[in-house]
Amino acid sequence: MIDSLSNSELLAHDSCALLANLLLKKNWFLATAESCTGGLIAAECTHLAGSSAWFERGFVSYANAAKTELLGVNAALIAQHGAVSEPVVRAMVAGALAHSHAHVALAVTGVAGPGGGSVDKPVGTVWFGWAWGKQLVAEVMHFEGDRSAVRLATVEHALKRLGNLLINEVTA
Repeated sequence: MIDSLSNSELLAHDSCALLANLLLKKNWFLATAESCTGGLIAAECTHLAGSSAWFERGFVSYANAAKTELLGVNAALIAQHGAVSEPVVRAMVAGALAHSHAHVALAVTGVAGPGGGSVDKPVGTVWFGWAWGKQLVAEVMHFEGDRSAVRLATVEHALKRLGNLLINEVTA
């Protein structure tokens, strides 16, 4: 029930509904490529009734081998830059588009914690990628909190930012 959701979950629902409306206006489909969220973004999308009209598929590529096998991310790219990096998220989002029938894709890879962080990539570091048409946008965010908080913040940011990026496409 809606009244039992946390504030971050309510925000994710709002962002997802906005994104759904934008995609429906263009008759576009979305594909997701997720590492640190383990399918939470796809779950949030498919939580909305009627999502089959705009959500095409989700790739959960948690392990490095999965990034290579499912999305075509070059293993050498991962070895050189690490799984949590701009080059890898760019390859993930491009791979999600290439291995689907979607018009729009988003990808996330990060360190949700509590372990796995480093000086260069502390816990809470998440790389995002969004692609549509000839556009590809990548950015890094640093979230505070425990594993659950980092993952929920990642879901919210991924959906909200994609909606913001697509607003100009839909109204153009």
